[in-house]
Amino acid sequence: MSSARAGDDRAIGDRRPFAATPPDVRGRGFSSRASLPVMEGWIDAAVTPLPPRAVALADLAAALAEGVVLAAPLTAPGDWPPADRAARDGVAVASSDTLGAGSYNPVPLPGAVTVAAGEPMPPGTDAILPVECIQTDGPFVEALGSAAPGEGVERQGEGLRGGTVLMTAGHRLRPQDLGLLAALGVDTLLVGARPRVRVVLAGGPRSGPETLGAMLTALVARDGGVVELVGPLPADRAALAAAYAAPGADLLISAGRTGVGEDDVAPLALADAGQLARHGVALRPGDSAALGMAGGVPTVLLPGEPMACLTAYELLAGRAVRRLAGRAPALPHPAVPAVTVRKLVSEIGCTELYRVRRTADGLVEPVASPQRPGLAGAVLADGFVLIPADSEGVPAGATVTLRCFDGTSL
Repeated sequence: MSSARAGDDRAIGDRRPFAATPPDVRGRGFSSRASLPVMEGWIDAAVTPLPPRAVALADLAAALAEGVVLAAPLTAPGDWPPADRAARDGVAVASSDTLGAGSYNPVPLPGAVTVAAGEPMPPGTDAILPVECIQTDGPFVEALGSAAPGEGVERQGEGLRGGTVLMTAGHRLRPQDLGLLAALGVDTLLVGARPRVRVVLAGGPRSGPETLGAMLTALVARDGGVVELVGPLPADRAALAAAYAAPGADLLISAGRTGVGEDDVAPLALADAGQLARHGVALRPGDSAALGMAGGVPTVLLPGEPMACLTAYELLAGRAVRRLAGRAPALPHPAVPAVTVRKLVSEIGCTELYRVRRTADGLVEPVASPQRPGLAGAVLADGFVLIPADSEGVPAGATVTLRCFDGTSL
């Protein structure tokens, strides 16, 4: 039995706090790895949403691209529209005054009032006659057609009634939402916090700090956080511990130096700065990720290999950022059904992430196996498929869940 399988078996279902510091794996390898559900359970227990913030509606428009979510349900403060109004340009009339009107039988309209769409209905009128159904003769207006009661009119409350729940907590705001709220007179919203996330690049230039820094900054922003980028720092235990323990962050993410080499000191530095709760996860790529606390702040250590870093962020660190920001902790990638072109091979006991792309006939095929490093496969992929730890893979022609990288359902 592989070490990943053995560790996964022991960890499945065990969501107790990790009391003992995990062993130093440098030069020895992992004797056990926690299952992905156990790591998720630790994050959910350790990370709670930050207090929401009140933001003026006028200040939210520029932030929509990064995502803004409501922190509390929002109800309509009143009817919309607040009164009967014209639904189109034309002439406001009493419908009874237009009975029998036609092109061969013009009917005078002494009380007709020209209105534009959106204007309130004048007293005594209940319909809008389009401009092509009227004619003018000096000061006189005549109807060339009839209008039924309510024709061309948007009734009070037709759009929504006061007290209607417009949006629930966690709803991601869109431009049309801001437009309606402005029309309703809402000027301030209670939205999710923007957690301060310290991203420490550990290990020096051979870990590719530019790659990891750019990628993690964008990922944290996508999930609602604000990044403080630190490093790259050398593979020095004391320097890393000091960076981890420094105040001013709501969450710490460190990338690099989590493996089994002699200079992989990030887990030891985390233990020095607070607590190394768990090191090693039954996840491929990304199996050397770790969790803990530094200076009272939840901490996620990510591998330095870029694809492993991306995988561990999406499934672990991103979950922590989203929880702090008051968002749904689940993966933010749209999920759609897809059919495999060929078998996706997997090892029991380890969750595996396959990068896949759509073929011309709408099927999906792997771009790179979970064992293959590098971001090129992720760039060429349309999304990914997660193979659960209890599966040996999926055969060709099987239906799988494709999670789309680009935020759309293809």
